[in-house]
Amino acid sequence: METSDTSGHLEEALERLHSAGPERVGHYTNHAPMVVEALAAHGHADALHRWLDLYQRRLEEFPSPFAPVTDDNWRQALGDPRRVADWIDHFSRALADRPWRDVLAEWWPRLLPGLYGGSTHPVIRVGHAVRALEAQETAPRRAELAHGLGYWAAVHLTVSGITALPGASTAAASLDAVPAVHAPSEEFPDRLAVVRALPVWADDVTDPDTARERLTELVRAATHRYATHGHGEETMLVHAATAPNAVLRTLGSLPRELWAPSLHAAWTASAAVTAMYAPAEPVPYAPPSLRTPEEVLERALAHGDEHVVKLTDTALDVGDEPALAAALRAVELSVPLT
Repeated sequence: METSDTSGHLEEALERLHSAGPERVGHYTNHAPMVVEALAAHGHADALHRWLDLYQRRLEEFPSPFAPVTDDNWRQALGDPRRVADWIDHFSRALADRPWRDVLAEWWPRLLPGLYGGSTHPVIRVGHAVRALEAQETAPRRAELAHGLGYWAAVHLTVSGITALPGASTAAASLDAVPAVHAPSEEFPDRLAVVRALPVWADDVTDPDTARERLTELVRAATHRYATHGHGEETMLVHAATAPNAVLRTLGSLPRELWAPSLHAAWTASAAVTAMYAPAEPVPYAPPSLRTPEEVLERALAHGDEHVVKLTDTALDVGDEPALAAALRAVELSVPLT
């Protein structure tokens, strides 16, 4: 867990990262802010700069401003990636003037329908920023929330016209019922465009506490499922677990009336990612030797791939043996960071 004597490493890492843009090569997400927060949260703040030194070559300079975002024109600016610097500036000013939870509560329902933008990475980045702020409120952490919210607003992408299919009583069974889709392009927006039908699950939930329970169930089911289904599009399928987990870890900082809508958005996103990237058939998987959570995290850190670290972070939140097995499966399937 993050402690007061190591948290300063996270401040330094975030300040180092805030001179870089949220994407690289046009559309690949900068994962570094999420990874360094995850490592700090699990007591590995001393490894942040070593990891960043390896990842540094993937970073690009912070983008130039395009046109200011204001209280009058924000609706027109929503989903305009040219204005990512302007959106980050907008949220930086808002967070300088108001408590961060108030800003989050105002913008969460505005941004939630578009959590598909950036391949769900913006909401994941916001989830990490919220956890960091809940642990300790500092200027770099508020700035990180501004970057996460600004990125989300700039690449905001919604879906509509999804036909409701019969679901099941559990999240695991409903994920199994998701029909696969096939697109001519490997790009996330192109694949998302061909998702036309998804199973219904927990759509009648309105009670906040029940919503939280169902969202916890979804994160567990999606994490477990990676161990047997990660052999296909292994890199992208992790977001079926990490995106809803970002929503889950944000709930406690939001008004309770936003919890049920958050569940419904997280389910649709997890199901859509499953439709887009899960293989047709599972492959049985048993780790060669199940390790302790700390040993699994050490293996993920030694491997270094950003998606491996982030899935391991979610697996540690879930905290059971099938989740740890999924993290080890990600280590086996992914290319190490070098």
